Amino acid sequence: MADDRDRSGHFDVLIIGAGLSGIGAAYQLQSELPGKTYALLESRESMGGTWDFFNYPGFRSDTDMQTLGYRFRPWTEGKAVADGPSILRYIKETAREGGVDRHIRYNHRAERAEWSTDDAQWTVTASRGDSGETAIFTCSFLYVCSGYYRYDEGYSPEFAGTSRFEGPIIHPHRWPDDLDYTGKRVVIVGSGATAVTLVPAMAPDAAHVTMLQRSPSYVIRIPLHDRIANRLRRLAGDRFSYLVTRWKNIFIAIAIYQLSRRRPRMMRRWLRAGVERSLPEGYDVDTHFNPDYEPWDQRLCMVPDGDLFKAISNGSASVVTDRIETFTEKGLKLESGRELEADIVVTATGFDLLAFGGIEFNVDGRDISLPDTFAYKGLMLSGLPNYAYTLGYTNAPFTLKADLVAQYVCRLLTFMDERDLDICVPINDDPTVGEARLLDFEAGYVKRSEHLLPKAGSREPWRLGMSYVHDLLTLRHRPISDGALRFSRKPEPAVSRDRAHSA
Repeated sequence: MADDRDRSGHFDVLIIGAGLSGIGAAYQLQSELPGKTYALLESRESMGGTWDFFNYPGFRSDTDMQTLGYRFRPWTEGKAVADGPSILRYIKETAREGGVDRHIRYNHRAERAEWSTDDAQWTVTASRGDSGETAIFTCSFLYVCSGYYRYDEGYSPEFAGTSRFEGPIIHPHRWPDDLDYTGKRVVIVGSGATAVTLVPAMAPDAAHVTMLQRSPSYVIRIPLHDRIANRLRRLAGDRFSYLVTRWKNIFIAIAIYQLSRRRPRMMRRWLRAGVERSLPEGYDVDTHFNPDYEPWDQRLCMVPDGDLFKAISNGSASVVTDRIETFTEKGLKLESGRELEADIVVTATGFDLLAFGGIEFNVDGRDISLPDTFAYKGLMLSGLPNYAYTLGYTNAPFTLKADLVAQYVCRLLTFMDERDLDICVPINDDPTVGEARLLDFEAGYVKRSEHLLPKAGSREPWRLGMSYVHDLLTLRHRPISDGALRFSRKPEPAVSRDRAHSA
């Protein structure tokens, strides 16, 4: 073994990622199973994941914090839709109060995980971003909480003429700290949550902000402050008000989603009417805010207190629906022939998925191809022993699913300890189970990467659902043993078997 390798010991559970879900997983693990040893490997130099990475203007949650926050730790700030620094502070306080921060190994990027059935353990190889060294960890259970973003770069389509443009072209993944857009003409390319956030955040200081979109997204106005939550907090305290508000918001989100899938025409009219009420009379809503897909084929863009509509209404921002033909020296020429002048162009064109942190998996000497695996209950993979991952909902806050996965992992480990079991692995040997997409979602980042993802099955436990209530019953209350999840003990060493035979 090379001298520069850091043999870092063995852990009962190794968690990959110290973002929102990783910190929550560690907190629940040590609360439910205090005897377990664990560590978190974080590729960056600080915790927080998404909420530590992005620093573009206005960066915030795209849903309420009563559902994005942890089940076990109430969100107590007045704003229901929080800015990035507030969410990062919440994550760090959770980690510090629970002592989770002492278990994080920063600048450790997990690159390869090799399972040995004979040893009933994973060997994880991580690269050190601070020193260039290699660190080796072993663990009995591997738990990946790395999210699904590719952090090192965002998605940027190839635009003609970018070299001609005289101003900066910026992607939100790489926002410069010293960018001064005061008095500048800014064009933001995109129509998703990032673009909808950037426009009202930059509009007060810029000369003008234009959101240039190829096609519209559904946009819905939500309150920045939850009056019910804030009043309940004053009357009944943090925990009770948080529980009540959390379930209120969960049921509202479920109702909107279910109506969108079952009554799409009605929801389309309702969403359009909400936008029309928020904009000046005569505004061309159908061109700029009436998509050609059904509600919730892609995520709805949340607009706290209608800040985007206010910026459009007061003239500091505008929306243009067109396609880019080419960049020019002074801006962008569109396919319609129109030219948009710009001093700064922001390409809020999305991101790419990175399945399970980009880790390479090997089981007993055989490399695993993720597209050949099936997702079990949306948290394990067929053929990968003692392994779990967190993959959030596409129709609800990420943390709702992350909390349930953490609870399930704790139940699973308890089940195995009580029965002196060493190995668990989902096995799909039912030929009648058909294949399905893991993420039945029409967003561009899903379509670009779905060929790299595991498959879902046509029925439980291989079907990936997007229902929090269903998962709440399944993952928190239903039996662990279901026939598809197979259990065993570690094989006896050959020496022990030989001695037993000779006796």
